This record gives sequence, C-alpha cells and structure tokens, in this order.
Amino acid sequence: MLLTDQFLGSIFSKALTYEKYLTTGDKEQQQRWHHVHDAVSLNAKQKELLQSFVRGMNILILSGIWCGDCVEQCPLLVHIARATPMINLRFLDRDAIPELRDNLIINNGNRVPVVLFLAEDFALCGWYGDRSLTRYRALAQRQLGPACSTGLFVPDDDELKQTLQDWLDEVERIQLMLRLSTRLHQKYGD
Repeated sequence: MLLTDQFLGSIFSKALTYEKYLTTGDKEQQQRWHHVHDAVSLNAKQKELLQSFVRGMNILILSGIWCGDCVEQCPLLVHIARATPMINLRFLDRDAIPELRDNLIINNGNRVPVVLFLAEDFALCGWYGDRSLTRYRALAQRQLGPACSTGLFVPDDDELKQTLQDWLDEVERIQLMLRLSTRLHQKYGD
C-alpha cells in the first residue's frame, strides 16, 4: 500500500484529538499523560517561532495509550500544536489501521510513537519515531531495567525540555519544507 495523500487524508479524518484519545485509556493511563503534559511548557522563544508559521500542517501520531515512550513524548507535541493555529494534531492507536502501521516499520518492528508530518492537503512530508535523540541518550545512559519506558515517572526537567526541543526542531524542519515548497509557492503566490 502506498501512503498517498488520499489514503492519509482518510486516515487523518478518523484520528482523534488529544482529549478524545486520552479517553481511550483507563484513569491511571490518563493520569500519566496529564502528569507529563503539566510538567512542561514552551518558552517565549519557542512560542514566537511557532506563531511565525504560515503554512498549515497536519500531524498524525500513531501511539499506544499504554506506551511509556508515548506518555513521555506525545504531550510535548500537544504543546507545540496548541501554540499555533497552523498545526492540526491527531492521534490514532497504532493497531487501529494495520495497513498504515505495517507501512511504518522501524528497525523491523511496530514502534510507537510514530509521527507523520503531512502538508495541509495530506501530502506526506516525513515521519519520525519512535524516540527523539534526547530520549535515546537518556535511555542509553540509564540502561537499567526494561528497554521500554513505563511512563510511571515524569522524566527530569532537563530531559523534558530537550525532548521538547527535539520535537520542535523536527516540526520547524517540516514547516520550512512547506514554506520553501515550489508547489505551495505557486498555490499561494508567495
């Protein structure tokens, strides 16, 4: 299956807002997501960058409400999306649409979170996952216990801030891709 604009648009229309996605989990899972969300915020410079965006983008996150890595990263993307009207963010359980999941294999596995960056018309601009560089560095440094985070504890403040910046850098990269796109220049006459 090809990840066409039409296919991705159809999938995006079935995906959930953050608030609705959280209701798919039990109270304990919801609380874990809320703890991370409440522990981080964008600084003034980050907000200014996001408010300067001029191209719309859709971001689709394949996630698992149960997944510790999702708990520790997805709420950061919620902050990013809420800082600008140019980002439309949606969540989808990784296993909800096997045709999509099976086209987004990372290191021979179905990982989460996997973030798809789409243009306003659902053209695929890129996908990224399952952990940012900061998350991988932190896990490599700890290397204790299971390889998959449980999401039971909020990462320390420095790790959260740097992971937020990792994701913001990727969102900015996609925004610049869209801003410099010849087809979008022609569409908007800029």
